[in-house]
Amino acid sequence: MVNAWASAQDVIDSTGVTVTDQQLVQAQKNIEVFSNRIWGDEARMRTRDLYWLGQAVAHQAAWLAGQFGLETRLDATQIQQDQVSTTLQGDGLVLAPMAARSLKRVSWMRSRTVHIRSAIEGSGPIVGDPLSYGSDEHELWAPYTGGP
Repeated sequence: MVNAWASAQDVIDSTGVTVTDQQLVQAQKNIEVFSNRIWGDEARMRTRDLYWLGQAVAHQAAWLAGQFGLETRLDATQIQQDQVSTTLQGDGLVLAPMAARSLKRVSWMRSRTVHIRSAIEGSGPIVGDPLSYGSDEHELWAPYTGGP
């Protein structure tokens, strides 16, 4: 049993590629680096995020099976040989394209937006300092119950 977010059968089901346990472990470690999460921390993750991490590991493992010299590659964005030029995006030399797409669906890898409460949503207008006495009329009041 390999400690990974995907099993060898998951790789076959998702990609049709058979991989070894070693390739699955390598894929897991690659996705841990790119996702900034580690195996064993699943209790703090959503089921949806675990699904997409599993898909990322499965696609990375299948991609690894067809790669050679992955750990000794240069960090390049453009490659030219025999008058043929290729420009790669970001981590194109070390991360499978479908793994990258799966990682974009993980909640903490998406862009973050900050929601600013409007006066219609809240109890009153937004005031500059909620601790000042002047803003008391705009805040909801509840009696202190002795809790934290």
